[in-house]
Amino acid sequence: MSHTRLRMLNLVGQLAYGLLSMTICLPSMQDWPATFGASQAAVQLTFGGFVGAYGCMQLVYGPWSDRIGRKPVLMIGLCIAFLGSVMAAFATNLATLTLARVLQGAGVAAGMVTGRAMVQDLFQGAERTRAMALVGMSMGVVPPLATLAGGALHVRFGWQACFVLLSVLAVALLAAAWWGLPSQQPAGRHQRPGALRELATSYATLAREPAFLLYVLLLASTTATFYTFLGGTPLALKAYGVRPDQLGWYIGAIPVAYIFGNLLTLRLSHRLADHAIVAGGLALTLLGVALVIALGLSPVRGPLALALPLLLLGVGHGLIVPPTLAGTVGLIPALAGAAAAVGGVSQQLLGAFGGFAVGLVTHETQVNLGLLMLGWTLLGLAAQLLLASGRKQRA
Repeated sequence: MSHTRLRMLNLVGQLAYGLLSMTICLPSMQDWPATFGASQAAVQLTFGGFVGAYGCMQLVYGPWSDRIGRKPVLMIGLCIAFLGSVMAAFATNLATLTLARVLQGAGVAAGMVTGRAMVQDLFQGAERTRAMALVGMSMGVVPPLATLAGGALHVRFGWQACFVLLSVLAVALLAAAWWGLPSQQPAGRHQRPGALRELATSYATLAREPAFLLYVLLLASTTATFYTFLGGTPLALKAYGVRPDQLGWYIGAIPVAYIFGNLLTLRLSHRLADHAIVAGGLALTLLGVALVIALGLSPVRGPLALALPLLLLGVGHGLIVPPTLAGTVGLIPALAGAAAAVGGVSQQLLGAFGGFAVGLVTHETQVNLGLLMLGWTLLGLAAQLLLASGRKQRA
């Protein structure tokens, strides 16, 4: 295998580790209330804490990697993730486990930030496109594969086995980063005096742009819908008798359909305007969520009645996210970096709240999960309608 391909796979592994860490223990969360004698809302804090730290630390790692280099920041993050994984494996109470998950989220955020930056730094032209395609595919296939692996480990060895595996992978990725990634700082990336003041000014400029705020709201509400799905689907499926080792087959509904939605976006982007593609994505998302609720109220409710309609939601999100991301970073091209940071953090924070909110309601059926997802989708629809109104006024 060529050196370039090995480096590419190394970066994909660093990026995928964060999503793997987020989702591998989802099957175990079904049993944590009984294991720790805690409420479901308290258990959901382990997910929300991970996602919140994962989002906020990206704001820290980005400028830091510009100052001291990508590789040192990546390795520091992996060490933090390793400590969090070991702490989680030995946790004897929910408070310790929650703290460990926060540490994990704070650590793996470095891989997301530095991995994306190093793809830009190290590859050019077709190689960069190929690397980004690999990253996109890994983001689609990791959640179902992680939940399948996590469910199997949970059933055979106990929930701690997931965190043992994450600890081992952190060490392996640390070694891969040490020997397989370059140490040099990209030319021109050192932080200049006054850069923090410039960054604050950039954020203030973005905050005064209504269209940017609406793009961010649409993007974040879509992420919140997805994280609500991730956090709530194991609970709803448990009520239907689905075991932890079976969850991955149902969790995979949205990510696999999301990949198809992205491919569809590539085809449609040559024929339709971005706002038309987003509108189609929202329509499919609303239809999918409405079917989840309707089937949950009917006699045919069950695992497939939850998973199959969500294929529409996955395709819808594949249509919504690429144009919305482009709008977020492209509205003010000179501030694309700051816009990407704000968008990323907003996604994770609202997603963290979505993942936590599922623990505040009961899940004897899929109806409450569907209603929560409907709420986030309607919030995104409101943002899209306001964007459309702004376009008409400017025209």
